[in-house]
Amino acid sequence: MRMLKSSDPAFDARFRKIVNARRESDSDIAIQVRDILREVKARGDEALVTYSMRFDGHTLSEQSDWVITAERCKQAYDDLEPELRDALELAAKRIEAYHRDQLPENRDFTDDAGVRQGAIWRPVDAAGLYVPGGRAAYPSSLLMNAIPARVAGVERLVVVTPTPKGKSNPLVLAAAHIAGVDEIWRVGGAQAIGALAYGTEKIAPVDVITGPGNAYVAEAKRQMFGVVGIDMVAGPSEILVIADKDNDPDWIAADLLSQAEHDPTSQSILITDNEAFAAQVADCIDLQLTSLATAETAMKSWEDHGVMIVVDTLEEASDLANALAAEHVELAVADPEPLMRTIRHAGSVFLGRMTPEAVGDYVAGPNHVLPTGRRARFASGLSVLDFMKRTSFISLDDAALADIGPAAVALAHAEGLPAHAKSVELRLK
Repeated sequence: MRMLKSSDPAFDARFRKIVNARRESDSDIAIQVRDILREVKARGDEALVTYSMRFDGHTLSEQSDWVITAERCKQAYDDLEPELRDALELAAKRIEAYHRDQLPENRDFTDDAGVRQGAIWRPVDAAGLYVPGGRAAYPSSLLMNAIPARVAGVERLVVVTPTPKGKSNPLVLAAAHIAGVDEIWRVGGAQAIGALAYGTEKIAPVDVITGPGNAYVAEAKRQMFGVVGIDMVAGPSEILVIADKDNDPDWIAADLLSQAEHDPTSQSILITDNEAFAAQVADCIDLQLTSLATAETAMKSWEDHGVMIVVDTLEEASDLANALAAEHVELAVADPEPLMRTIRHAGSVFLGRMTPEAVGDYVAGPNHVLPTGRRARFASGLSVLDFMKRTSFISLDDAALADIGPAAVALAHAEGLPAHAKSVELRLK
C-alpha cells in the first residue's frame, strides 16, 4: 500500500504513475486469444470440446454436458433458502424498475422545411451474456446483464458459463430462472465469446455480448467488437473512497476491502484530508484481513495496488478523482452533493456515509457493470441502450425537396460526387 501526500513536492509525479498504471491484459494474452478465436471460427463445436477439456476439465459429449436446462434452473430456484430467494427477487425487482425507466422514446416530427424525420428504437434479436465461473460466479451479475436485455425487448437471451469439472453454481441457475434466460451453454473463456460471435453447429450467433470475465474474456470481447456489439472491455475492479475524519474507520476499511477481495489486481484508493484517520483505516484493514475469508486475494490487492492519499482539503479530491475516473466513487462526507457535482468522470457515485458501494452491487437498482481502467472518461455503465439500436427515418414531399434539395446538390458537386447531385437534380426538375 502506498501513502501519498499532496503537499509532497514529488506528489504529481507519483500520482501520475498511479493514474497511468495498467493492470490489464498484455500482448501475450492478446495473441493467445486471437488463436483461440481463430480455432473456434474454423472448427466450431470441435474447438469448444477441446478448450473445455483443457481449461475447465469438462467433457462436452452428451447434450446434457453442453446445456443447463430450464427445469434445472427452476429446481435450483425452488431449493434456495427462502431468505436468499427473497433477496434475489428483491434485487431483480429493483433492477428491472430502474432499467425500465431507461427505455428511450421514438421520435417523429416535421420541421419548418416540411421534412418529416425521426428515429425508431428496436432491440437486438439476440444477446449473449457471459457469466463467470470459479472465483467470480455471481448471480448478481447475471441479473444485472439479463434484466436490462429483457426490458429492452431482446427475444433470445443466451448465457455462456464455464462449469469447472462439470460443476455449476446453483445461485447462478436460480438467477437465470428469475431473469427468464432462454439458453445456458456450459462453455466459458475466450472460446465462449468466439462461439457467441461466430456461431457454431450447436450455438447460434448473437448480436451483442455483455458480461464480466477474466483477462482472456475481456480480450476476446475486445477482438470480437465489430463482429458483434459489446458492452465494454472490463478490467479489474476499482473503488475510490473520499472520506473525512468523521467517518468510522472500520466502515471505510470494509469498503476498501469490498473491491480488493474481487481479484489480486483490483485497486482500492482512499482520499482523505486527515493523516491520522488514514492511519486508523490502515490499521482497521490489517485487523479485518485477519478474519476475512477472502484475505489472501484482498491482501494481495491491497499490498500491490492499494493507495492512500492525504490532501490538505477535500476540495482537492475532485481533480484527483476526475484523473482516476474510477469505476466506483464513494463520497463519505456529511454533505456529498457539492462534491458530486464536481465529479465528472466516474462509473457510479455513492453519496453519503450510509451508502456503501456493496449496496450498489446487489439491490440498489442501477447497473453494477461499470467502466474500469479510466474508461469512465468516455463510457457509461451497462444499460437498456446496450441491447437496442436506433434507426433514423426521413420523408420529403415535393415542397420539402424544393426547399433543401438545392443545398444538397451544391454540397455533392463540391465533394466531387456528381451522381449524388444528379439523384436530387432529377427530382427537382
